[in-house]
Amino acid sequence: MSKALIIIDIQNDYFEGGACELVNPMEASLKAKKVLEYFREHSMPVFHVKHTNIREGATFFLPNTKGVQIHENVKPLENEIIIQKNYPNSFLETSLENELEKLNIKELVICGMMSHMCVDSTTRAAFDMGFDVTLVHDACTTKDLEFLGKKVKASEVHNAFMSALGSVFAEVVSVEEILG
Repeated sequence: MSKALIIIDIQNDYFEGGACELVNPMEASLKAKKVLEYFREHSMPVFHVKHTNIREGATFFLPNTKGVQIHENVKPLENEIIIQKNYPNSFLETSLENELEKLNIKELVICGMMSHMCVDSTTRAAFDMGFDVTLVHDACTTKDLEFLGKKVKASEVHNAFMSALGSVFAEVVSVEEILG
């Protein structure tokens, strides 16, 4: 069975000084880098997903800004495909499914940003499309949210989404489990 890595939205705006800073983005990106290096060493396909925000009133991932660029920790090589997207779901109105079909990919390893948004949407869509999905929890991160006037810490948001995704949609593992 052919396997590919999908790295979602590890882009500059999510890092310190960016327009939408997440909690511990550097740590998550360095974990994603380890998975990326593993896939490169084993000559397995890698797909980088890059979100460009075209929504009216958007405040981050704006076209032609430094913030929209993929972070240097997971910078694509020339032979690696970059999937441009405009929605949380990396498959929606993109070439991702077609590119995976060309390579007869049936198994996906997913990591990236944000756990509660694009990682969640893409993981669920991949499952619905029949892919066997492995989600690398410690190579993902998110941000604090608010619900009913109460702050929900990023770690709680992340853990809630990982537990929900792990119940049906993906096998949720650590970087060490991938490398081991």
